[in-house]
Amino acid sequence: MYNLLKGKKGIIFGALDSNSIAWKTAERVHEEGGEFVLTNAPVAMRMGQINELAEKTGAQVIPADATNLEDLQNLVDKSMEILGGKIDFVLHSIGMSINVRKGNHYTNQNYDFTQKGTDVSAMSFHKVMQTLYKSDAMNEWGSIVALSYMAAQRVFPDYNDMADNKAYLESIARSFGYFFGKDKNVRVNTISQSPTPTTAGSGVKGFDGFISYADKMSPLGNATALDCANYTVSLFSDLTKRVTLQNLYNDGGFSNMGVSTAVMSAFVENEQE
Repeated sequence: MYNLLKGKKGIIFGALDSNSIAWKTAERVHEEGGEFVLTNAPVAMRMGQINELAEKTGAQVIPADATNLEDLQNLVDKSMEILGGKIDFVLHSIGMSINVRKGNHYTNQNYDFTQKGTDVSAMSFHKVMQTLYKSDAMNEWGSIVALSYMAAQRVFPDYNDMADNKAYLESIARSFGYFFGKDKNVRVNTISQSPTPTTAGSGVKGFDGFISYADKMSPLGNATALDCANYTVSLFSDLTKRVTLQNLYNDGGFSNMGVSTAVMSAFVENEQE
């Protein structure tokens, strides 16, 4: 441990269970000396084991619906009260598609479901940042990070409307990041993570195929949830003070690959059979 986050305080959204990236990030932040408040939607908290994580890391839990401005204001106010001042870092690790969950094809969406998914997965990021911004809740040189996926740039047919949500999320990071940087010296970035076996990801049809394909394509293999947690810690630290408005790939090199020998070999073998 390097004490990279000693004295820093923040909010971590979305820790559900030990498989989730937010959970791993909370553990690593704690190990690096950071303090934080944990939050998730009340329904998610009933499903997960967030209280176990809170006990392990000495954190308090504040339930909040990230789509609800009153909940978010309460979260920010209480977090500053608990942590004794302004906030240095925030992780937005939230995503949901009811269309995916219900098995609705991308060409046959229920638009009420689509709107709800956009609100939870992307618009909530704007709402979180707007609440922090208006409350002047972030310390100078603070860091805000949201988790994205390559489907924001490229077609993954079964990722469905989540691909649109991630594209919107990344756009919000850039647009709001400009104002947060100019007015408050706060940086905003997204991490485009390898497909990772989490509770959220497992609902996507063919997700095991995404994981296997990406692993074969990437020269370093897939980045794990722990890899993402470590990367997030670096973005929360003072070592990355001038990094902002970026979508940063933590994917073993996948994003720059055209094809790999492992993937080509698989096609050749199939043809020979």
